[in-house]
Amino acid sequence: MSRLRCMLQGMDLKTFILLLFVIVPIGIVGIYFHGQKVTYFLRPLWQSPPKPFINIPHYYHPNVSMENLCKLHGWGIREYPRRVFDAVLFNNEVDMLTIRWKELKGENPFVEEAYQRVALDHLLRIAGIQDDDLLIMSDVDEIPSRHTIDLLRWCDDIPPVLHLQLKNYLYSFEFLWDHRSWRASIHRYQMGKTRYAHFRRTDYLLSDAGWHCSFCFRQISEFVFKMKAYSHYDRVRFSHYLNPKRIQDIICKGADLYDMIPEEYTF
Repeated sequence: MSRLRCMLQGMDLKTFILLLFVIVPIGIVGIYFHGQKVTYFLRPLWQSPPKPFINIPHYYHPNVSMENLCKLHGWGIREYPRRVFDAVLFNNEVDMLTIRWKELKGENPFVEEAYQRVALDHLLRIAGIQDDDLLIMSDVDEIPSRHTIDLLRWCDDIPPVLHLQLKNYLYSFEFLWDHRSWRASIHRYQMGKTRYAHFRRTDYLLSDAGWHCSFCFRQISEFVFKMKAYSHYDRVRFSHYLNPKRIQDIICKGADLYDMIPEEYTF
C-alpha cells in the first residue's frame, strides 16, 4: 500500500489522467469482449468438479447369449424383455433423428422445443408407460447402441438409473473427440417419481454404451439454427459468430464454434 502511495505521489496530474483514460476504457472493452470467458475460465476456483462415476464395464459379443451377457454384468435374466420408451429432445436435427431411429428401431415422442422438457412427462403417461419400463432420457444426438438397450431390456436387477458413457464426436462421426459424454441416461420407470431431466441423476455409468455426435449437420444453415437455439443462444456473444465462412473455417480446424476454451465447459 505504501509503495502504491509513493508511486501516486511521484506521478503528475497529466500522467494520472492519461493513465485513467487509457486503463479504464481498456478494462471496460476487455470485460465486454471477454468477461464471460474469464468467469468461465476461473470456474474451477469457485466450483468443485463432481465426484467420479462408478464405472460398470460393458461386455458384448454377438455370439454370446443374452443370459451369459447378463451374468457377466452380475445381473439375472428376465422371462421377457422390458418395454422401452425413448424420450428424446429434438431441435431440427433430422439426420440425427433418422440415424437414431435406424439404430434403435423405436418411436420418439417430441413436441415443440420450448415445451419439451415439461411436456415429455405428460406424453409418456399418454403413451402408457408403466413401472419398470425402460425410459431413455437424452438429446437426439446422444444415441445408445442397440445392444446396450437390449442388454438392459433383458437383464434383471439392473440399477434403477444408469448414465451412459458415449463416445464424443464433433461435427462428424469421422472426428472422435473423447469418451466423456455421460448426460444420456436409462431409467427403470417409477410412476410419480421418474421425471424427465438431463443432468446427473446417479453415480453409476455404463461404459461404451453408444455415441454422441455434437453439431453433426450437412448444411451450414443448420449450424446457424442450432447456435441460435434457446439452449445455446447465450454463447453467441457477437453476430460474426454466425458468419457462414467463419463457421466453415471453425469446422475444418476442429475448433469451438463459440470460441470457448475447455475450462469453460468441462463440467
